[in-house]
Amino acid sequence: MTSSAILPYTIEPIAELPIDTHLAEALLTSLAEYGEQLHGRRLWLACSGGRDSLALAALCIQLYHQGKLPFLPQLLHVNHGLQADSDAWAKHVADWAEVQKIPCQILHAQVNGHDEQAARQARYGVMRAQLNQDDVLLLAHHADDQAETILIRLIQGAGVNGLSGIQPWRIQTQGTHRMILWRPWLTAQRASISAYAERLKLPYIDDPTNDAGDNVRSGLRRDVMPALTKYNPNVIDNIARSAQLLSDAQATVSAQAKQDMYRTAIHSLQLPPAQRVLNIDELHKLPLYRKRQLLHHWLGQDEPLPPAKQLVDDVLRLAERNDNNHQAELFWQGRKHAYTIRRYRQQLYRLSNDWLTWLNMPLNEQTQTLALTNLSSSLSNALSENNLAPIHLRTSTDFTWQLQILPQALAQLLDNTEDEHALQTVVKITALDRKQRLQTALASRPQLGKKLYQTLGIPSWLRESLIVVSVMCIHTDEELPLLLVSPFESWVLGTDKSSTAIRNDSSILDSAIGNVLSVNNFLR
Repeated sequence: MTSSAILPYTIEPIAELPIDTHLAEALLTSLAEYGEQLHGRRLWLACSGGRDSLALAALCIQLYHQGKLPFLPQLLHVNHGLQADSDAWAKHVADWAEVQKIPCQILHAQVNGHDEQAARQARYGVMRAQLNQDDVLLLAHHADDQAETILIRLIQGAGVNGLSGIQPWRIQTQGTHRMILWRPWLTAQRASISAYAERLKLPYIDDPTNDAGDNVRSGLRRDVMPALTKYNPNVIDNIARSAQLLSDAQATVSAQAKQDMYRTAIHSLQLPPAQRVLNIDELHKLPLYRKRQLLHHWLGQDEPLPPAKQLVDDVLRLAERNDNNHQAELFWQGRKHAYTIRRYRQQLYRLSNDWLTWLNMPLNEQTQTLALTNLSSSLSNALSENNLAPIHLRTSTDFTWQLQILPQALAQLLDNTEDEHALQTVVKITALDRKQRLQTALASRPQLGKKLYQTLGIPSWLRESLIVVSVMCIHTDEELPLLLVSPFESWVLGTDKSSTAIRNDSSILDSAIGNVLSVNNFLR
């Protein structure tokens, strides 16, 4: 089985053929820059069989045999099955690799769609599944690709980050999986690669759809770049240099935005990637350009693509409103998750919709009997047991919220209340009722639940996630409230009779009942 797209050269060993000095220098310079990060990692090379990837594979083979490259990457070819010759191309790459004595694996991808973006997503998906954690994938993108990318993003109205272009070294994450994309040829031009492939008589696949002009990139390659080259023969190198300068500028901007975000973030309310919170008063202290950069960085955390400028402007207006409308909200459909941006008082929230859905799940109201030790007989032995009793409040595949109760520490607190029945006790977990009256340790009198929302500054979306932790004596049925707990905070409670004792022992209460909220792995 053959294909007319494959150049009619015989497959011959290329290890001993002449090396292209300029292409070798570009690869070895990049190797020197990222050599420390490459140490100990397994390397793969994405090889479509086209001119660029086959030429990069050929150069790796030559440098490896000369002892200048410390590794020989394994080739990965993805068969999309989109064209009649796809199987022939896969076999051709495997045959070429066998003659060169370089490992090669053929992967099959199921493409959901017919455009290049769908094929790209499928291609990276199957390669990601093949790679182990922190493996490195070599890609043959070059200076012409960089110039085309910059022009595309300029047409789309990109900012400094987008105009930084393709990065030579980038960590790509999908869920908990992490791989590194390494592009050592971003300073090499397509013309040099073409000349090198011709000298070696590489039988590469010349896919006719690459220059068909039916998409933006191929149209730029066919029509625009030749016209720009007439005005300035160095246009490709110049655009690549501009991309590097913008990349350096973006690094400076990002560093400033990270510092501003650290100072502006309310760290006690962070639950990445589900909830991120900014202090609006601190945000207002920044000049306008830094506000925009901070919000751009803050919104785009946990996402592979940045937010649109319009969204950043809308969020800035939300932060600068002077009214008390707490129902105002904005929506953003990111690549990984959908988000809602809300304001409550002087706090700005970016909330994933998965998180908001979870907050609407019912709480596990429950009563549990705990075996409490009589501390008056052996306090030290009781505390040394240190047995945690976890109580799950709300659990899903996304998030887990639980209390971790240390019975012995709780027994010490109850022992200090001088209630002779305190050690015959159950722990009761209930949702806060709007009409329930509770007294926090900082208040002079009990308040209704709906008033507590305002007193404690609880946003509307968190109000259904307030629970009351009480202990109930079996013999008297008397209920003693201990804590009011939200996913992020807790407040000591007490009745008129017992609040003083509870306040005095608040440190013991903190050690007796721990509040644990976690994001399950698959969401990260």
